[in-house]
Amino acid sequence: MPAYWDCRFKGDIKDQEEALRVSTTVYVGNLSYYVTEDQLCELFGRVGEVKRVKTPCGFCFVIFYTHFEATDAIRFLNGTTLGGRPIRVDLDTGFEEGRQYGRGMHGGQVRDEYRDKYDPNRGGFGQMVNMTGNTNNAC
Repeated sequence: MPAYWDCRFKGDIKDQEEALRVSTTVYVGNLSYYVTEDQLCELFGRVGEVKRVKTPCGFCFVIFYTHFEATDAIRFLNGTTLGGRPIRVDLDTGFEEGRQYGRGMHGGQVRDEYRDKYDPNRGGFGQMVNMTGNTNNAC
């Protein structure tokens, strides 16, 4: 089971464990702000068919078609270097109404809430991600 437990999950620990047991969504943390959706699709497409990438911004969510593909992503890609940074890959229960994608108070990673606006390790002040015309974020 993942190191992260969602304190806003609607249900008890057993319900969350069951949701993770069938989840097709993985959380990807420690991303460089320069990583694009295309790079994520290429990397995660090596372990399974990617259904959707939830826009990268220091972290992202990759949704696969099967739980097996999601667990392969964790097994084979956790710790992989992407954009000069080792990424963290973990299961996530996915989106539910009233729950923001993300870790922390505002949907970002918890440690991001305490970070200054300028962070040279994450690309300085940040840049807009190169968006394609693809509106559903599928690869």
